[in-house]
Amino acid sequence: MFTATKAFSSLSVDDTEAARAFYGRTLGIRVSDVPGMEQHGLLTLHIAGERDILLYPKPDHTAASYTVLNFPVDDIDEAVDELDRRGVRFLRYDAFEQDEKGVVRDGYPLVAWFTDPAGNVLSVLQDA
Repeated sequence: MFTATKAFSSLSVDDTEAARAFYGRTLGIRVSDVPGMEQHGLLTLHIAGERDILLYPKPDHTAASYTVLNFPVDDIDEAVDELDRRGVRFLRYDAFEQDEKGVVRDGYPLVAWFTDPAGNVLSVLQDA
C-alpha cells in the first residue's frame, strides 16, 4: 500500500524561530518555510536530498524522551568539537559511560546526544 509513497518524519517544537536558527545556523541544515503554511509556522528541514523533515509549532509541546534524529558522521570527535564551538551542550546519561566530550565509546556506533531548543533529543554517531 505504501511502497510508492514518499514518507517523511515530523517533530513538534515550541518556538519555530528558535528552531529555524538552531537547525539552520547552528547545525547548517537548509531550512525553509512550507509554501502556503508560513502563517502557521511550519518549517521543512532539507536533509540528504529527499529526506525532508517537517517541524511544526505546538504550544503544549513536550519533548520526546528518546532520540528523534540521528546524524551519522565520519568523525565523531570532529563533529562534537565543532558543535561545542557552536554552543551545543551534550547530554549525560547515567546508563552510559561517556568521555569528557559526552561520547559513548564502548560499543558501536560511537554516539553523543544533544537537544534542540525545544528539548528534542538528537545525536551524532559514527560507525566503526
